[in-house]
Amino acid sequence: MRNGGGGVLRLTLRNLAAHKVRLLMSTLAIVLGVAFLAGVLTFSHGLDRTFSGIINGSTPDGQVRPVNSASSAEASRPGGGGAATLEPATIERLRTLPEVARADGVVQGAGLYVLDTDDKLVSSSGAPTLAFNHTGTPNLLGEPSLELTLGSWPTGKKELVLDEATAEKAGYQVGDSVTLIAPQGETRRTVTLTGIAAFNGGGTAGAQLLIFSTAGAQSLFTDGKDVYSGISLTAAPGVSQKELAEAANTVVPKGFEAVTGDKVVEESEDAIGEFLDVISVFLIVFAVIAVIVGAFIIVNTFSILIAQRSRQLALLRALGASRRQITTSVLFEALVMALVAATIGILAGWGLAHGLAAAFRQAGLEIASDVLVLTPRTIWISYAVGVCVTLAAALLPSRRAAKVPPVAAMREDTQPPARSTILRTSVGLVLLAVGLVLAAMPRIGIPEITLPGGFDVPTSAALWVGVGAGVSILSVAWISAFLGRPVLAALRTVSGALFGMTGKLAGQNAMRDPRRTGATASALMIGLALVSLIGVLAASMNASITDVVEEQFKPDLVVQSPTFTAFPTSIGDEMEKVEGVATVSRSQIAQAVVGKVDVRNPKNNEATFLFGVDEHLSQIYDLDVLEGSDDVKPGQVLVTDEAAKKHKWQLGDRIDLTFVSGRQAQPQISGIIAESPVTGEITVRIEDLVAAKVPREDASLSILLARGADPAVIHERLDKLVEDRPVVAVQDKDEFAESIKGQVNQLLYMIYGLLALAIVIAVIGIVNTLGLSVIERTREIGLLRAIGLSRGQLRRMITLESVTIAVLGAVLGLALGVLFGVLLRDALREDLTSLSVPLDQLAVFLAIAVVVGVLAALLPAIRAGREDVLKAIATE
Repeated sequence: MRNGGGGVLRLTLRNLAAHKVRLLMSTLAIVLGVAFLAGVLTFSHGLDRTFSGIINGSTPDGQVRPVNSASSAEASRPGGGGAATLEPATIERLRTLPEVARADGVVQGAGLYVLDTDDKLVSSSGAPTLAFNHTGTPNLLGEPSLELTLGSWPTGKKELVLDEATAEKAGYQVGDSVTLIAPQGETRRTVTLTGIAAFNGGGTAGAQLLIFSTAGAQSLFTDGKDVYSGISLTAAPGVSQKELAEAANTVVPKGFEAVTGDKVVEESEDAIGEFLDVISVFLIVFAVIAVIVGAFIIVNTFSILIAQRSRQLALLRALGASRRQITTSVLFEALVMALVAATIGILAGWGLAHGLAAAFRQAGLEIASDVLVLTPRTIWISYAVGVCVTLAAALLPSRRAAKVPPVAAMREDTQPPARSTILRTSVGLVLLAVGLVLAAMPRIGIPEITLPGGFDVPTSAALWVGVGAGVSILSVAWISAFLGRPVLAALRTVSGALFGMTGKLAGQNAMRDPRRTGATASALMIGLALVSLIGVLAASMNASITDVVEEQFKPDLVVQSPTFTAFPTSIGDEMEKVEGVATVSRSQIAQAVVGKVDVRNPKNNEATFLFGVDEHLSQIYDLDVLEGSDDVKPGQVLVTDEAAKKHKWQLGDRIDLTFVSGRQAQPQISGIIAESPVTGEITVRIEDLVAAKVPREDASLSILLARGADPAVIHERLDKLVEDRPVVAVQDKDEFAESIKGQVNQLLYMIYGLLALAIVIAVIGIVNTLGLSVIERTREIGLLRAIGLSRGQLRRMITLESVTIAVLGAVLGLALGVLFGVLLRDALREDLTSLSVPLDQLAVFLAIAVVVGVLAALLPAIRAGREDVLKAIATE
């Protein structure tokens, strides 16, 4: 049979066809892992297509803007606005140029909010609110930048067009009166909704579009003056973008520049690309986790399948099949399974991408369904990962099967020799020790290592702990048979004490093959290790928030937006007049480029957020001053010690700042302070922001009450004052802490939801292992039934065996998760000042593991109970 490889493969195909249910169960882990990977890749591609469509669909051939200003993407961020303006005469001069087909004045602003029909704030969940005038400027493709889907464009001062999602959230229809909160002047404004629109070719990606007539936008953002924040240019036929920009630069006033549309697109894509990369990497990490967990299930599945087919494989060896043919047949079976599973997984991934889009839509990031397509790149990557992981996982079991001598296999003596277990355990323990040392390096001291080629090893403490945790968790999974033995023995004693002989049998079955039990439990262990690690970090973060608020919350009340966005200064003006309010300290966020601006290569410019404060800051907050004074005056700045070290600044130095408006400043460092949540890396006076033409808006208000004033009464008065302006909320110390914790918990629940997939795959692994184990022990089960074990007792025994496996995974996972959660918190101790281990959550996770064990045993237990006793005894 040495030349009969085709016969071995044909036999493999017949085995697959004869065990379709087994094939389905064995492929589920691959299906889910590939599905998540394909879903993430499809969603990431759709995300990129959405923003590319918006950028290219809304960018004109050229643009006139302040010199050295940020891109439009940067300008839409908090503090990104500018107040440099252009006169109508500039537009007329541009229109006379032969290179210019049209020049349209742009009026845009920030700090505008929409209230719904119930007078509640319409939140964009972090996506920007884009408010501007409608000009009809064509984009780079010569098409309209905006698409009107319903109604008409605004023409009067009090007319508005919204995007569909915002109008739907707010409950408005064309013709309705819309209530706005304006950034200046009269706070509440009422306008008429005349239409619904979107960006050409890209939807809105969750951004709120507020489109006005030119006169309407000017009444909101320029006090009604006929001035513009920029100019959109359209090239004449046959004129290149470069020629258009060069011609326009001959007539634009000092302080402004004309740039090509391609440059604007590049800048916008660079700015948004960082945000998109964070989301993609975040999701891909969970896809990798799902694939790794699935690989453990595949290894275990093939180990059991090969053990069950030992007689068949021995017969093939006896008939002349070579070791290579046996290995090839097993790998061929794995290949077929991988191709089937990857195909199903890719299709499921397409559906999962739509599910991810729906979840992100709820969070405010709108992804159009028509861009969620399976690309050739997604398909081949998914197939490659599915096939390679499956073949790699099946390789070791296949080689083990080929090495068993025919006679030994005929006796079903397939247990691995003790030497291999000792070697495996020794290597695993060494790797575990290495992982623990790596994770402890931040506490021991991270060395500065330079590899050949000049590559410096990262010194990030969190990265070292993460790498150490990864090595340790995989090492524990590798030697789970050794580490799990004491846990299994303890569980056997407990189940025997609680359930008698049935419990003892269940415990003995789990200990019969510790390697198999450990491999099955490892999948659940990985999921619960990550869940408990995140739980420790989240609990420590919440405890740290409580400590920081208790220590540094000095005002009696704080006023800020529920969405952490800026709001009109008129609110603070009114609060200063409320009886019982003694001091209102204001803060504002702005953007600027630090250092000299690189005009030729804007990517080298370091944009940072500035924290604007007023003269009351030092009266309310006690800053930790390391050098100088915390009494910052106009023309001065406070910098943190970290920022000073980074830029090599010293007390008295002057720093270069270039604002979005193009204005420049050189304030002097008057104080170096420790990092504080009430300041930024660079803290300036609000007067300096006003001088730099940064539009005035408040990010938060810190309020001190008059001596003897009742905090509850003043709180109520301020609540009533902003009752009709829900863009802000008045909070005391406890409410402020809870609002921050709410943001942490929201992220925590998202991570738990993504990690749930790994736990689902682990459950499938337990179901698969038990199901195959029931088939393997058919004769033994028949004998137990014959000597008096009832169906109920049999089902209980299998259920307890399943619970034992799940609890083993939970115990190992929770122990690892807590250990590395503590080490990671220690590495981040400067930010996470308190350690908290959520024992209640860990108890819930352990209870979930027991439930998982019970649920996983349902199908195998039912199947075992239905076995015919006589047929089972006769089974070989």
